[in-house]
Amino acid sequence: MLTSVDRLLFVRRIPIFEELRDDFIVRLTSVMDELRFPANHTIFRQGEEGRSLFIVISGRIKIHIEDRQLAVFTKGESFGEMAIFDAQPRSATATTLEPCECLELTQEQLYEAIEETPEISLNIIRALSRRIRNLNEGGHGRGKEDAVTR
Repeated sequence: MLTSVDRLLFVRRIPIFEELRDDFIVRLTSVMDELRFPANHTIFRQGEEGRSLFIVISGRIKIHIEDRQLAVFTKGESFGEMAIFDAQPRSATATTLEPCECLELTQEQLYEAIEETPEISLNIIRALSRRIRNLNEGGHGRGKEDAVTR
């Protein structure tokens, strides 16, 4: 379990939250659930309704469509953002590669955060744009596993 100070220090380094005030991050992280998953656990499946994004605290999560791996997310990275905004089903499946811990931010929590601090939406747009740009460049930059995910 992360203490509130640990959560602040950890989440402050996440690209979609890095430009936000500490007091806002403290309030936001206080409502996030901290989840633990065993290895080979499916966090969400392609086609499911997406109502939350996840931030990796520890471990590795692969994003895949059937046997085709699209991305691997590790400590300090977020995934699942797109489904929160476009109200479409998840475009891929998220499965743990090893035991993992994640913070979960629900759509409702995120929308309340955006109402209070609209800059968060710009940070998310920037993060998603970087992923799309990386994918368009053939997956170079962060590694061949980077991709856009829902």
